[in-house]
Order: sequence, then C-alpha cells, then structure tokens
Amino acid sequence: MTSATVVTFPSGSLLETAHVVGVNPDDSGAVVVLDRTPFHPVDHTWPDQPGDRGTLRVADVEVAVTEAVMAAVSDEGEVAIGAAIPVKRGAEGWTWSVGHRVDTVPAALAAGAEVEAAVDAAYRAGLSRGHTACHLASLALDFAVADLWRKDPGSDALGNPDFEGRANQTSVIGPDGAVDEYRLGKSLRKAGFDTEGLAGTLAEREERMNARLAAWIASAAPSRIEVEGESIVDRRRWVCELPEGTASILCGGTHASSLAEFASIRVSLQLSEQLLVMTTTAVPAGSPA
Repeated sequence: MTSATVVTFPSGSLLETAHVVGVNPDDSGAVVVLDRTPFHPVDHTWPDQPGDRGTLRVADVEVAVTEAVMAAVSDEGEVAIGAAIPVKRGAEGWTWSVGHRVDTVPAALAAGAEVEAAVDAAYRAGLSRGHTACHLASLALDFAVADLWRKDPGSDALGNPDFEGRANQTSVIGPDGAVDEYRLGKSLRKAGFDTEGLAGTLAEREERMNARLAAWIASAAPSRIEVEGESIVDRRRWVCELPEGTASILCGGTHASSLAEFASIRVSLQLSEQLLVMTTTAVPAGSPA
C-alpha cells in the first residue's frame, strides 16, 4: 500500500471505477485499499460520522463493504488500519488512504485488479443529512446561549460566541440525526460561561433553537463541501449560505446539498450536573406526516 487514495465523495459521488492497491488481511476478513474511491471513511481521531458501506464488484463477483476506514502506511512500511493508526490524520511520514472492510476476499480481488466501488446511496444520504443537521444544531445552540457569556470565547461560523468549540466533548452522527455532549465544568465557568443561567432557562433556549432551525429549513439554503485537494487528508469545509450569512466550518464528513432536503430539524436538550446532551432529529423532505 504505497499510493494515496483519491476521494470523490466530497462531490457527492457514489460510484467509481478503480484499481486495487493492496489487500490487508485482518481478523474479520480484509481491508482493501483502492487508488480512488467514492467511500467516505470513519475518522480514526474524531469518529463522529460512521464510514460508508456498499459493495466492490470485481470480475462479476460482488463483495459487501461493511465499513470504510482510514488506512495508512509509514515510510518504513508499517501498515495501520483505523483505530490502530498511531498518529493523527495527515501526519508526515505516512501515506494516507481509504480502506474498505470486507468479510470475504475472492481470488480476483488482488492488487492491480479493476473494481467497481459502489456506495449504499440511502445510507450515505441519511448520514449526510445527519451531519448537516448536527452542524446546524450546533450553530443554533451557540446562538441560543450567546447571552450567557461574560467573557469572549471566540466566535463561531456565524459570529456568535463559540460554545460548541469550547464545550463539545463528543459527537455521534447517525442517519438523520446526532447526539452531542457538552462538558459544563469548572474550565467553562472560568472561561466566563454562566452554567447556572443555562440550567434555569433550558426549555426556553431549546424553543429558541428550534425556531431558528425551522427558519433555516424554510430558507432552503444551499449546502456544499469545498475542498483543497483530492486526497483523504486534504482540508475540506462544509459551507451553507444561511439567511444570517455564509457559515463555513472545517469538516471531513459528507453533507446534504440543500436544506430543501429536510422537512424539519429539531433538537432536545437534557442537563445533568455538568453534562449537557443535545439530541438532534432530522426528518427528510417528502417523509409521511
């Protein structure tokens, strides 16, 4: 495995013809690396969005891809997959690629073979809506708690105080939704955030967020991914032209192409001691009422 994978998922691609760079056996089958792929992999350092799934077709044999993952090989030849990669994404001295987990490896699936790589379109669409909804919910949260800051924590993509950047500790994205956790500990209070004020007005702020999200969905704003290169470690940004201004956020995931893809996005907030949990639920446009 010596060549970096060209990734085409930022443009919305779901199907590519590619060649096998390497087949790396593991306990559950193998991880297949291609020279180009439409598959979005789960990030081993911030695994918020799951990897795509789909199929690889080679010589009229179709093999299921159970998950797309990060793959890397060091200059010394060490191959590492997913969570076993010992360095951050993009670290020098490593070649970065996308791996495709498969349970079985037919003889034709070997280095140099031409394959058709196809992403599960419905699963990708659900994850893309979930990721877009997650970002919108975070921006709405920053807006809804902006008055609780006594010091300047820095600004988010819309110019509001960046609660998301200061407090978020985990984000788990799924089809048409996400769950985010925010730590409301001593460091956040020292940074100037009024945690007691949040606790006393939680329902009001949730209502404020849902009103803002409804207005954004009604705008049918366009949404896109901007890229700086074609490798998996090149920087990418999610950009959405909201009524308040254009939001631009560094992001390696996939996204809806327009807010017209949503019938609604709603959040619920739960607070327990020093942890705020935000659950985001998206309903796709055209869903039964």
